[in-house]
Formats: sequence, structure tokens, C-alpha cells
Amino acid sequence: MDVEVTVGSEQPNALARLNPTAFLTLDFHNPVEAARQVAEFAAAHPIDAVVPVDDQATPVGAAVCQRLSLRHNSVESVRAASNKHITRLLFDQAGVSSPGFRLCPLDADPEILAAQVRYPCVVKPLELSGSAGVIRADNESEFVRAAGRLTKIVQTAARTDVGTRDVDEHRPAADQPPSLTSHFLVEDFISGPEVALEGLVSRGVLQPLALFDKPDPLEGPFFEETIYVTPSRLPADVQEQIVNCTSHAIEALGLSEGPIHAEIRLGVDGPSMIEVNARSIGGQCSHVLRFGTGMSLEELIIRHALDADFSPPQRDRVPAGVMMIPVPRAGRLIDVSGLRDAESVAGIERVSITAHSGQKLLPLPEGSLYLGFVFARASSPTAVEAALREAHSRLEVRIEPSEPSSDAFAPSTRSSC
Repeated sequence: MDVEVTVGSEQPNALARLNPTAFLTLDFHNPVEAARQVAEFAAAHPIDAVVPVDDQATPVGAAVCQRLSLRHNSVESVRAASNKHITRLLFDQAGVSSPGFRLCPLDADPEILAAQVRYPCVVKPLELSGSAGVIRADNESEFVRAAGRLTKIVQTAARTDVGTRDVDEHRPAADQPPSLTSHFLVEDFISGPEVALEGLVSRGVLQPLALFDKPDPLEGPFFEETIYVTPSRLPADVQEQIVNCTSHAIEALGLSEGPIHAEIRLGVDGPSMIEVNARSIGGQCSHVLRFGTGMSLEELIIRHALDADFSPPQRDRVPAGVMMIPVPRAGRLIDVSGLRDAESVAGIERVSITAHSGQKLLPLPEGSLYLGFVFARASSPTAVEAALREAHSRLEVRIEPSEPSSDAFAPSTRSSC
């Protein structure tokens, strides 16, 4: 693409001294300061676009774009999308179909709260991602256990700076919005299949890029995502409802530019918006998407960031899918065998193991990592799903058991833009 890239990260890069214009170390807990740092850099090295690539980076990306007068989502809209309580409030005010909710203090007596909520419900942290800390409860005793477990997860996340939010310096301390370490959310559980919508927003208008079915039921008690398949097998009118619901949610949040990744439940009353993230799909899942004559999702996003009038080509219509390989149990990874056998399954393109030997692993709800990814393309979405399941069945994961510890909770990636 002939585009020069500077990576902004919250951790210094060992190679930065060899190529100082390729790396910037930024304070991701202070977007205003990070924007000042980038503006100082841009005075000597002009910047044409900023692309945040994960949840921790989106507030920084918005602040930098605002400082440099580049097209961007507002800082307020990005903060709203990254905080589940603010998201729910804005959806409620705008009439976006979404679960009923209740904000609860982390230090409240869980037995008192348990008598006040509706069941079944889902407890979740305000700012973590990857379904970490998200737990279903069907009665009061399950709620008390879930709230206690969530509290430990949040405390560990705060100690390791995972998902912690910067303080809004424009608000007094007493008026700070609820954060990861002060409150958690209780939502009504909505039974039904879940889908994910990948899209691109230009001047506030959503252009859908791909709708993914999630064929594995996500009924709890934890919500580990595994298989994504596109194109969706849902009826055309339901797909249209999903797009309309997502457009309404984007408008409610105030998002106006760049990629979005939305999660939607299909309940008895139609689509219900779970969340909209102001970034593209996570991990290696984007590798399943191709556009035009082979353009990747990342290239599409960069071209859109550089050109407000860029029109994305149509997605390759060959059915495709990805399986995020779940962590089966806590312990230290010894190895994953059977890769060649898994890749020999018809329709499988490749198997990518991203966890490394010796790495300490935790399943949900404490963990947020996957072992790796399986990619498939076939003649139909059903054939894609079958190939992914067969390939996964041929993998053998060896994990040395260890006693789970809340301190083992760790972020899935470092933040960058």
C-alpha cells in the first residue's frame, strides 16, 4: 500500500532506537497526554490517519485524531462504547432494543442484591473484553457466587491494569462515571442465538461488511465464543433487522467513523443489542474476511482511514469461518498435537496455535485467551462449520494442571494503534 506506519503502544519496543519514527511509547491511561505526545511527533513527521486496534487504544485514537484535526469518532462516543453501563444508558434513552440492566456497587452485599434482581441474569464487569468476568445466574445462590467471583476478577484486573479506565479530568471526583473497580452490571439474560456484525462507519452511516453466525449456543454459565461462520444462514428479513438495530445503536453512541464490531442476541422479540465496539474484530479472526480481489479487512480499514470517500469492495462470497480454540482447563500448556491431521480436513485452510509451550492458561471467566484459531472455507456455511468441528476434534491439547489463581488473569493483547 506504500503507507508508512508508526506504531503507538503503551509499552516500549526493543527496536525503537533502531527506527525511532516507527515506534511511539504512549500513556494509554491518559489520552490527553498521549495526544500531546503524538502531536509533538507529528510536527516533524506528519500523520494522515490513526487506526486504534483494540479496546484500550480506542480512547487514545480518538483523542489523537481530535488533537490533529483528523476524521474520528468523538472521545465521548468511544468512551461510551467502552463502558457497558454508559452504553446501556444511551441505548435505553434512544430506544435501542437491548437487555434490561441494573448498576451495582462492587462493595455492596451480594445477598441483598440477589434478592433484588430478576432471573435469569448475567453479571458482567463494566470494561473488560473477551467475555472475561461474564457469568450467568439463575437464582439467588448462583448470583452470590457469581458476584464474588466477578469481584476477584475485577480486583486482579485492576492490579494488572487490564481494562482500567483513565479518570475524566474535566469532571469532579464525585461526578466520575462508574468504572471497572467501583461497579458491575447485572443484565437480563436473553435466550436465543447470537450473531456478530462487522461494519464500517462513514459520516455516521453504517456499511455492513460481514454478518457472522455463532452456531454454538451461548447459554452460560460462561460465554466462551468459539465458531464464527459467514455468510449468515438467517433469513434476509432477520438480517435486515440486525443491520437496522446496529445502525440505531451506532447513532445512539454517537460513533461516526471507522470500523465497528457488534454483538447481537436474537430473542423472541427480535434483535437485541449486546454491545458495539469502536474497532474491528479481535485476534486473528479477521483473516477469514476477503474483499474484492483479495483485500484484507486491515487494508480496507487503512484505506478508509486515509480517504473519506473510499468505497469498500464487496466481500468475497465464498463461505468461510473461524474457530477460536477454547482453553479446556487451567494449567500450563505443554503442547498441542494433531495439527497436520486437523489441517488435512477438507475445507480447512490452516490451524494457528498462538499460545506457547509453558504458558499459564485459564479458561473463562477468569481467563481471556484462546489457544489459537482454525480457519476454513467450503461450499456452504454448513460445510464450513462441519470442517471446523472435525478439525478441532483432531487436536490434542496437553495441559499440566495447576491451582488456578486470580493473579493469573492477564490481558489478551497489548494495546496499540
